Amino acid sequence: MAIPYSYPQFSPRMPSRVAAASGTPARVPLVIVGAGPIGLAAAIDCAQHGLPVLLLDDDDTVSVGSRGLCYAKRSLEVLERLGAGEPVLRKGVTWNTGRVFHREREVYSFELLPEPGHEMPGMVNLQQYYLEQYLVERALQLPGIELCWKNKVEGIEHTADGARLRVHGPGGDYELLADWVIAADGARSPLRKMLGLDAEGKVFNDRFLIADVSMHAQFPAERWFWFDPPFHPGQSVLLHRQADDVWRIDFQLGAGADPEAERQPERVIPRIRAMLDHQGYRDVEFDLEWVSVYTFQCRRMRHFRDGHVLFAGDAAHQVSPFGARGANSGLQDVDNLVWKLALVMNGRAPQSLLDSYDAERGAAADENLGNSTRSTDFITPKTDAARRYREATLQLASHHAFAQALVNSGRLSTPTHLWTSSLNTPDRDAFACVLRPGSPLDDAPVECDGRPDWLLRHTGHGFSLLLFTDRAESLRDSLDELRELGAASPGLRIVVLAEQPGSLAQARVLHDVQHLAAERCDAQEGTAYLIRPDQHIAARWRRLDVAAVRAALARATGH
Repeated sequence: MAIPYSYPQFSPRMPSRVAAASGTPARVPLVIVGAGPIGLAAAIDCAQHGLPVLLLDDDDTVSVGSRGLCYAKRSLEVLERLGAGEPVLRKGVTWNTGRVFHREREVYSFELLPEPGHEMPGMVNLQQYYLEQYLVERALQLPGIELCWKNKVEGIEHTADGARLRVHGPGGDYELLADWVIAADGARSPLRKMLGLDAEGKVFNDRFLIADVSMHAQFPAERWFWFDPPFHPGQSVLLHRQADDVWRIDFQLGAGADPEAERQPERVIPRIRAMLDHQGYRDVEFDLEWVSVYTFQCRRMRHFRDGHVLFAGDAAHQVSPFGARGANSGLQDVDNLVWKLALVMNGRAPQSLLDSYDAERGAAADENLGNSTRSTDFITPKTDAARRYREATLQLASHHAFAQALVNSGRLSTPTHLWTSSLNTPDRDAFACVLRPGSPLDDAPVECDGRPDWLLRHTGHGFSLLLFTDRAESLRDSLDELRELGAASPGLRIVVLAEQPGSLAQARVLHDVQHLAAERCDAQEGTAYLIRPDQHIAARWRRLDVAAVRAALARATGH
């Protein structure tokens, strides 16, 4: 069997500013509450934007059990930008194929990454405790992050210019005056309750068993989902491989299941044994690593911003686990929020820019909730008509492609498209590609200084202007003006994508080795794309126009 994960224990500490404040409330620019994946990612992103961060958590270790498990391509791109992508890829289990079964037969399979030319795979499975460990290690590498364990926020109230927090720490009670607060304190969010806010939506009654099982089995690194399998008739089962030969198995139990009874080994082990025996693994031994019984919710806060308190991740929205939309959505929250908060805190954008976080990520939450609710209704039909519809759909899907699209075992997480955002500059030129303002930029292989590289690695952290040209020297005056604009505004990196290798004093030159970047952007000579710090397209033009770039930058920063 695999060696069990050894949970780290972090040393409790009081914030340094509390000791210096000599009994009066300490003033801090930014407090993040919750050191789960979302709070840690937010702290790292803030530090990379030069913001000082005080991160408080009421525990002294990482999360127990695998919990969040599947990290989609977009999340992996965000983690790479935060400096934590490499260990996640190294330790995690990469997969791109999913299979759906009905009783004894395979209904269909799907591929998450149907096209080449992307650095990141479709999905990586990794226990949440590993992700948190890697994010803690990354946070400790960065100046400006003060990570304080065993500090529990017990009260919060708004002030005229921020928030006052009452905290119980290892050295006693203290108060903080924070200019800004990011609440990443999970689905039960004590901060949300303290502020008298609520999440609205739907609570499902069906119960599911999660079992993390350590075993040496030869299942492939794929997502397998069964409807009504012989080893668990009338219900559904989901199988995922994780790191260290640990397997996640989800068993649907039904609404009337007793959660205390169902999590006992004498109930869990026979279910797993039946599944293994049916799949031909009668001789495989296994150990239980973690067991939980859960119901799930599809709910969201009405607004993710409450004055100077900003909610992210499960604190702001909760979805069912089918589709891997929880942690993946939370990481996109961070990706959307932090660059805006940095501009506001540095005086380079109005506070109203943060309202676009609420609008953009609220729309993303609605999309996720809709997908999650439809998945849950298909997996757990509540009426005879719904059950008959599902049975007919599964029967047809074995033979007809149209029916496969109707089978819903969890629509897996995809990048959010911000096509209706007020920060976008609408196209004035015609483009013939899937991408458009509001879309996340597609990755592509490039060369930089003669070395293999990837396009997305040259965007993020600030605004980027992608200029597709082999005649950059003829644009010297415009490039000089853009450099001056970037120095005076929220920052602007100029990236030239050329068909041939080269160099340029005013910009970084990338060799579009396979012409994929130009193809995916439908780029011609002189085409320009303005990319936001979260790698979404803000604007684009067929020909470089410095005045238009200046106007699009102003619009994208809320001016």
